[in-house]
Amino acid sequence: MTDTTDTTDTTTGTTAGTATDTTAGTTRAGRVITSVLVANRGEIARRVFRTCRELGVRTVAVYSDADASAPHVHEADAAVRLPGAAPADTYLRGEALVRAARAAGADAVHPGYGFLSENAGFARAVLDAGLVWIGPPPEAIAAMGSKTEAKSLMAAAGVPVLGPVDPASATEADLPLLVKAAAGGGGRGMRVVRRLDDLPGELAAAEAEAVSAFGDAEVFLEPYLETARHVEVQILADAHGTVWALGERDCSLQRRHQKVVEESPAPGLPEAVRTRLHDAAVAAARAIGYTGAGTAEFLVADDGRFHFLEMNTRLQVEHPVTECVTGLDLVRLQLLAAEGGRLPEAPPAPRGWAIEARLYAEDPAREWQPQTGTLHCLDVPGVTARFQPGTADSGVRLDAGVEDGSTVGVHYDPMLAKVIAWAPSREAAARRLADALARSRVHGLTTNRDLLVRVLRHPRFLAGLVDTAFLTRHHADVTANGSVDKETESLSALAAALADAAANRAAAPVLSGLPGGWRNVASQPQTKRYTALATGTEHEVAYRLTREGLRCDAHPGVRLLEAAPGRVVLEDCGVRRAFDVARYGALTHVDSPLGAIALTARPRFPDPVVRTAPGSLLAPMPGTVVRLGAAPGDTVEAGAPLVWLEAMKMEHRVTAPAHGVLAELRVSEGQQVDVGTVLAVVTPGAAPGHAAPGAATPTHVTPTHVTPDHVTPTHEESP
Repeated sequence: MTDTTDTTDTTTGTTAGTATDTTAGTTRAGRVITSVLVANRGEIARRVFRTCRELGVRTVAVYSDADASAPHVHEADAAVRLPGAAPADTYLRGEALVRAARAAGADAVHPGYGFLSENAGFARAVLDAGLVWIGPPPEAIAAMGSKTEAKSLMAAAGVPVLGPVDPASATEADLPLLVKAAAGGGGRGMRVVRRLDDLPGELAAAEAEAVSAFGDAEVFLEPYLETARHVEVQILADAHGTVWALGERDCSLQRRHQKVVEESPAPGLPEAVRTRLHDAAVAAARAIGYTGAGTAEFLVADDGRFHFLEMNTRLQVEHPVTECVTGLDLVRLQLLAAEGGRLPEAPPAPRGWAIEARLYAEDPAREWQPQTGTLHCLDVPGVTARFQPGTADSGVRLDAGVEDGSTVGVHYDPMLAKVIAWAPSREAAARRLADALARSRVHGLTTNRDLLVRVLRHPRFLAGLVDTAFLTRHHADVTANGSVDKETESLSALAAALADAAANRAAAPVLSGLPGGWRNVASQPQTKRYTALATGTEHEVAYRLTREGLRCDAHPGVRLLEAAPGRVVLEDCGVRRAFDVARYGALTHVDSPLGAIALTARPRFPDPVVRTAPGSLLAPMPGTVVRLGAAPGDTVEAGAPLVWLEAMKMEHRVTAPAHGVLAELRVSEGQQVDVGTVLAVVTPGAAPGHAAPGAATPTHVTPTHVTPDHVTPTHEESP
């Protein structure tokens, strides 16, 4: 990180002498960092490594057994194994991380985000070990560690806060209310209460989740602002009294209280409100002696009034949008602050607009159910930078923790990548980002990609009319299954069948030059069957290739112009389109200008159907049983939670599909289960005033088709 020659800073234009930093151009009186261990994984580890490489700083990765082949492990100069797979056994073990740093010869620790990044005890342990902590002082972390204590500190500093509500005296006039874990984050330990009768149960549920996630049962109650905006201010401070407010980010577009799309600057924010927000964030940082990078988060009401939510004492997931509009490298500046360097008096002025979309392995149409499996392909066209900050003219930036062939498991957050677009205007940035996502190839897992595209093209989003209830209000408009065109599915299935035939023809040892489906005497058509994963629709493709060309009764106006194993070109009613086809066993992905379609090829001779007992509740994904809601023999109501599964840092409730009796409970707390495992069996029965429902008989279940309506995700522990 250190350059001992005289240099001119490219951001500020200043010149410094010995021990200078090329971003801030100021002398440093502190310790020089030569090797950094990143106490994290995935894309944030890769992001920190990128800056370290540019600075000539050596890098050390840590990895769990589940991450042994992860990209961040191979990119580091050295890597240390943390035995185990669960976060509690690996990335959340502070003493193991400190030992890893010392064993690898690192002299500094960067915590990334999530895991132990906001743990004051871990920060102290790093410093006590004689290492540099690349973050704020432990005292500042501790001051912001409890949301209740943080609000008291902020109120004393003159920062507006939402007043707490006493659960014992809450009335109908206080509704809706929000239960929050005092030590929580990322939506865990959080419940919205709309009826007073629900308050005791939601308090108990939030306390139980808070203990499980954070080891602290403290929760509190505050008013819930239905349509407020979530606006945060990026803070950067040095140890010499300089505090920057590096603009603000609007993070209102959320699901389950977790951010999905972020942008900078915040659209439609009056300048007076913007100034007050920046001033409040600086006051918050000064009140706790903050240094390094951090974020002050606020709720902004329709009338412009705002209230302090919390301070994240770390780098945020969405920091790239700030880097794009300022041209700064926030990780570089974190290292500068940790070394005791000085920031210039004022930051550079922001320029243009940046929007970030989080690409998740999840199914928005099925209650955001996370997905596991192999990511066969991740290809975003037009990417001009990967993990690269600096110039605001980068166009499309990709920060991904995975690569082609990566396995997405159950232990960690399902975020695959962040795609960021910069442009001179908000409209242009949204158009650029939507186009990059729409053209991307994401194979192997169901993702929220289509939802992101629809959000970025939604009229109300483009008008800047976004609040925290946007996805709830417009869920039907933007979910991936809401507007799937069956004609597109059918054409894609035809292209898949033609590409498959071309692949078979190319692999044939003889007669490979003959057109596929050629017969000396016309006979039955070539037939292939597929299931569209998004809709479950079955498509039977029947076609002939004759001297006159393609003959397909389902598409009489379609002409075949080109057929290769990976690409088929069709002309439909005079319009020519190319279909790119990729096959991974029985899974086929077809990408075209009409959209991306995933298909499963149905076998010609299917295996005998494996049946489960009527009323069986199947695990929708691999996970750990963390709670049970009933015992065998209990009478249960439809929708009653029976089993809580934890997977991918999210808790899922598996509920009774109908009123009846819990006949069997086949799992116990702490048990690991695979997808499709029978968790329980409910025998339907008529309750007074209820008609006895018919019991469905599930057939053979595969990971891509387990989509029970009785699975409800709750909250996610993610930054």
